Amino acid sequence: MTKREINQNSKLTEELINTIESKFEFADEPINRFNFTEKEYEISLEDKKNLLLKLKKQLNSIENCKLKENSKKTVLGAGNLNSSIMLIGEAPGLEEEVAGLPFKGEVGELLDKMLLAINIERQNIYITYTINFRLPEDRKPTSAEIKRYSIFLKEHISIIDPKIIVLMGSTAMEAVTGLNNRISNERSKWKEMIFKNKTLPVMITFNPSYLIRFPENKKYSWEDLKKIRKKIKDLNIKI
Repeated sequence: MTKREINQNSKLTEELINTIESKFEFADEPINRFNFTEKEYEISLEDKKNLLLKLKKQLNSIENCKLKENSKKTVLGAGNLNSSIMLIGEAPGLEEEVAGLPFKGEVGELLDKMLLAINIERQNIYITYTINFRLPEDRKPTSAEIKRYSIFLKEHISIIDPKIIVLMGSTAMEAVTGLNNRISNERSKWKEMIFKNKTLPVMITFNPSYLIRFPENKKYSWEDLKKIRKKIKDLNIKI
């Protein structure tokens, strides 16, 4: 990499952090406020595509990162870029890395069934990960790694501009909300995140990979899904 390219990457990183770091805050108490004007925040489909390409370039330019060095491919996201629903998982595994797409194989099949149970087809929502690289030996990311990549995740959320965010698993929960508790203590509760003068509802639930290992918890996941379905109806969101 030339000196010019290094300077450009450093500048992009600085611009990214300065642009997004101050945009997220969490309400101490629930705020039921969805009276924003759509046109005020609307991002065109073409702009979203360009911004996602820029974000992927930024991720691939990260230096001194064992996660990126271990991974063979960046798995950014997939689905409807204009969807009002954004689903965030932990990180890609082997099958996702090979395909370059999120939630493949047995985990993806279960996710599809979960979504169809509340009348949602996968292609109609947008899906991404907290960390877009496969972790060594598919281990859980550390809090330091989650914090580092949360900057890029928040920019990702900014680009998609959803109305509902679903966090699947403790990694996504920690990255977006800062909570580092047991997911069983936080799931199934609507939390609200203030972002760009909007109040976005956030639901924390189990990751499908966890449900495969502990199928007895599927009944709790179903309760979460029903609440998501109700929120979609309450907000009059068309999918």
